[in-house]
Amino acid sequence: MKKNESKGIIMNKKRVSIYDIILQFGVYFSAALTVFVLSCLIIYVLYNGLPYISFDFLISKYSENDESQKGILPMLINTLYIVVITLLISLPIGIGSAIYMSQYARQGRFIKLVRMATEVLSGIPSIIFGLFGYTVFCGLFKLGTSIIAGCLTMTICILPLIIRTTEESLNSVPSSYKEGAIALGTTKLKVIFDIILPCALPGVITAIILAIGRIVGESAALLYTSGMSYTMPKGFFKHIFSSGRTLTLHLYQSAKQANTPDAFHIAFATASVLLILILLFNFLAKVFSNVFRRE
Repeated sequence: MKKNESKGIIMNKKRVSIYDIILQFGVYFSAALTVFVLSCLIIYVLYNGLPYISFDFLISKYSENDESQKGILPMLINTLYIVVITLLISLPIGIGSAIYMSQYARQGRFIKLVRMATEVLSGIPSIIFGLFGYTVFCGLFKLGTSIIAGCLTMTICILPLIIRTTEESLNSVPSSYKEGAIALGTTKLKVIFDIILPCALPGVITAIILAIGRIVGESAALLYTSGMSYTMPKGFFKHIFSSGRTLTLHLYQSAKQANTPDAFHIAFATASVLLILILLFNFLAKVFSNVFRRE
């Protein structure tokens, strides 16, 4: 019996090792294929776009009629407008909602329903947000196709990301920190702002930078709301109520103009700038999260 049992164990080990090898090969092959496809995409875009990026391309105006003015400065400014205003609107709402859901609300059916709603919203195609923003903000609120309408639409787009990421960061803080501080007589609000939020700061910063990447790379939601104007801003507050084309929309519009001279090069140069910005934001997300984890 003992010999048979030992043989069975050896056979099982051999079978397990074969399965492990097959599974390990599948995992490594999938990872290598993903990296290969992503690398090919990045190299292709940069190869076709980087030679046409210059200082003049980044700081000059754009005109569809004047061939000497093919810069992206207005689009860069419009993108900056939408990023800053969207974050100013969405961050207080998103972080406040996450604090309420994780620290104050009873973990019942209502909170589960809210979490499910945020997950559903994060999976909705962005063009649906664009149609909603066009109907509500542009039409019902009479804002027209403007930067502020695009910002309000993008706020709805990134709120689920900010809420879920911030809530997970808050829940990852050990409960003993909170219990110890309350036992010493500290108020709950002071515990949240002095202990829990600083400990969860890496996750919050990651959510912010990922939200910036989402805003910079968005096109469908802004196509119906922010408009396609490429004029330079004339006053801060006046410009947010006027139409403004972002970098992604400029890329879309340039790619459509196949018959225009240098349209191909302008599209790929704009795509390269976008790609560099998104890679930079993701790199900053990792750097800041690692720095705050060490602290």
